[in-house]
Amino acid sequence: MVDKNGFLLAVMVSVANVHDSKAALLLMMKLRYLLIPLEVILADGGYRGKIIDEIKIKFNYIIQIVMRSDKKVKEFKPIHKRWIIERTFPWFNNDRRLCRNYELLMESSENMVKLSAIKLLLNKI
Repeated sequence: MVDKNGFLLAVMVSVANVHDSKAALLLMMKLRYLLIPLEVILADGGYRGKIIDEIKIKFNYIIQIVMRSDKKVKEFKPIHKRWIIERTFPWFNNDRRLCRNYELLMESSENMVKLSAIKLLLNKI
């Protein structure tokens, strides 16, 4: 999860057969544990459904779904706030340890993402 500037707030790595919407509750628990004050969370279409209401009830976070249109448009037009997330992932892929899955443990993968985020923050100074 990143903030409005693309800086990492929390990270959670899970196995590949767990859908993101199922892991969202665990990520919300991690955010609550870290005492990160959030009001609105922007998410993509994979988080639609009852998970929005469940997170609202349990954690008092509002989830707004940002969908891309499926229209074939020739010109590039960034979707409101979605480009912040979409540009952050390529920044992480610039690190050799993150462009492939070299890690054996999920904790190691999470720490590599955190180190990459620290490097991005230091480059902004």
